[in-house]
Amino acid sequence: MLLLCLDSSAVASAALVTGAGEVLGSFASPDTRSHAEVLAPAVRDLLAGHGVTGGDLGGVLVGTGPGPFTGLRAGIATARALAFAWDVPLHGLMSLEALAQDAAGHARAAGHEEFLVLTDARRQEVYWARFAVAEDGPRPAGGPGVAAAGQLPALPAYGRGAGIYADRLARPVPEFTEAQPTASSLGLAAARRTARGEQLSPDTTPLYLRESDAKVPGPRKRAGG
Repeated sequence: MLLLCLDSSAVASAALVTGAGEVLGSFASPDTRSHAEVLAPAVRDLLAGHGVTGGDLGGVLVGTGPGPFTGLRAGIATARALAFAWDVPLHGLMSLEALAQDAAGHARAAGHEEFLVLTDARRQEVYWARFAVAEDGPRPAGGPGVAAAGQLPALPAYGRGAGIYADRLARPVPEFTEAQPTASSLGLAAARRTARGEQLSPDTTPLYLRESDAKVPGPRKRAGG
C-alpha cells in the first residue's frame, strides 16, 4: 500500500511512504507560516516525480496534531480534499507519533523505559505525549496534552519543544532539540502500527487542545444619545 502522508502540526511536510516502511520521496518546509501555500505544490511535485496519480494511492494519511489552529487545519483540510477527490481512504494519526518514531531508537539504545516528545505550543507551553519503549516500537503511554515544560515528569525529553525549554526540563536530549514531526516519519509510524496488526484510524479530528486565538466579535455598542 502506498500512502501520501501530510503533516502541518509544526513544519509543513509531505511524503510518499510504502506499507513496508520505505520513504519514496519527501518534502519539508522550514517556514511555519505558509502551510496552505506550499502543501498542494509539494504533493503535485511528489506524485509527478514518482509517476504516481491519486488513484494509485492506497490512502492519504494526515497528522492530527496537536498543533496551532491555522497551521494544523491547513494540512487536515488538504488531506480531506485530496482523499475525497481521489476517492481513496483517509487516515489520521497523532503528529507526535512521528517524533516518537524518530526518537525510539535513541531511547532504546540509551536504556530508557519511557520518554517524552515535545513541540512548541507557544505561550511558554509545549505540546507533549509520553511513550513507552518496546521491541516493536514506541507505544503511547500518556497524552497528548499542553502544559508548561516545568510541569512535566522527569523523563528524557525529545523534540523542538525540549530544545526551547531545556532549562525547565529535567532531562532534555541534546541530539533531538531541533526535531519536529514530519510526514515521512508519520508514514513510518503508520507502517509500524500496521506491521503489528493495528488498523489505521479514519478519524482526522484535529487535536487543537485549546481554543483559537481568534475570537468572534461581540455585538456593537449602541451609540449614546
